[in-house]
Amino acid sequence: MRRLAAPLGAAAAAVAAFGYVGAVDPNHPGHYPVCPLLHLTGIFCPACGGLRSAHAVAHGELPAALGANAVAVLGYAACAVFWLVWTVRAARGLPTAGPRPRRVHRWALTALLAVFTLVRNLPFGAFLHP
Repeated sequence: MRRLAAPLGAAAAAVAAFGYVGAVDPNHPGHYPVCPLLHLTGIFCPACGGLRSAHAVAHGELPAALGANAVAVLGYAACAVFWLVWTVRAARGLPTAGPRPRRVHRWALTALLAVFTLVRNLPFGAFLHP
């Protein structure tokens, strides 16, 4: 059971965070700070809509979550998969340090976020606005 302490602690923190965002609606102003980039420039950053997306996920509304921030939903799913692998490896007593992302993976993720940010801020990308 000691091997599962870290994965279970991380799961408890994630459940608490999603529980809070699920209980306190980010669609109503005043509960969360505004995005500084959006506030100062009017540009949607890659994370804009992430809290609304988490709120929709917490309520089981996947289409609304994808509409708020599709990249965030993919990030939530990736985190869940990584957590599951971590937990299974810890339960089996295997080393939990997984493969480290190579430089090409970091560049690909950076490029994906840059393209997502660019497209969501262009007129034809209005469907990506939170």
